[in-house]
Amino acid sequence: MAQQHGIIVLFDVENALRTRSLAGNTYWFDNMKLFGSTGEGTEHLVTIVPGTHFMDGSQATEQVLNWLPAALGAIPPTVPRNYLAEQERADDRRTLDQLASLNADGGVSDTDLKRLQKRVGKRARKPAGGRGLTAAKLLDVTGKTTSSAGAYNYPAPVITDITGPAVTEKIMYPAQYGSPDMIYDGWYWAATVDTSRPGEYPYTMHVQLHELIEQNDEMIWESVDLTCESTLKITTDPKRNGFTGAGLGLLPLPAVPATG
Repeated sequence: MAQQHGIIVLFDVENALRTRSLAGNTYWFDNMKLFGSTGEGTEHLVTIVPGTHFMDGSQATEQVLNWLPAALGAIPPTVPRNYLAEQERADDRRTLDQLASLNADGGVSDTDLKRLQKRVGKRARKPAGGRGLTAAKLLDVTGKTTSSAGAYNYPAPVITDITGPAVTEKIMYPAQYGSPDMIYDGWYWAATVDTSRPGEYPYTMHVQLHELIEQNDEMIWESVDLTCESTLKITTDPKRNGFTGAGLGLLPLPAVPATG
């Protein structure tokens, strides 16, 4: 069975949008530090990909990579997928209850209306052709609706492609997959890795961030496409048990029928 590698990429979205660059604004982590991955928590991660040996010493069994992007300073992507919608509905219910209370007390003043309008917050529309975004109200990092364009929760970054030498040299085969995933709108990126060719192979991740802009009295998420890089290091070390340090054993060779 192929070994699963998880690679988490944290993006400083606010600073990346300000500088229009991911240089210095990404933090990479994987689950292979025990096996020699370097650059954990920096933008220079080198992910170790060990192989499995056949009895003749050749490397075998592809490995699988899974990339998980997230935005720093945003609502964690691990909350239930309906969290944002539930927060919106709860806020609407509180606002309607308050409006009903004010009406019962003798009507709503202009000051009350302005206060309620501010509390209801603003709705941001996703751009035409935008991916990975659901049109929703603006929420701050605490999950409350907001009307301020300066203190809102950034949508999760969206991976749009993976290219570079590791792909063109057919070391890894990335693809976007659909699944009932509860975090990334049902889409995620993964790749199988050929472990038969040891060496270091860089790759480029293409990422779409979203910036809130005001256009024709509407709030719109405008997409901003940027790139960042990382590296795979294919080793000749076989996979081994992370608890005991022992190997997983040699793969058997198929029996060769006798001739004669």
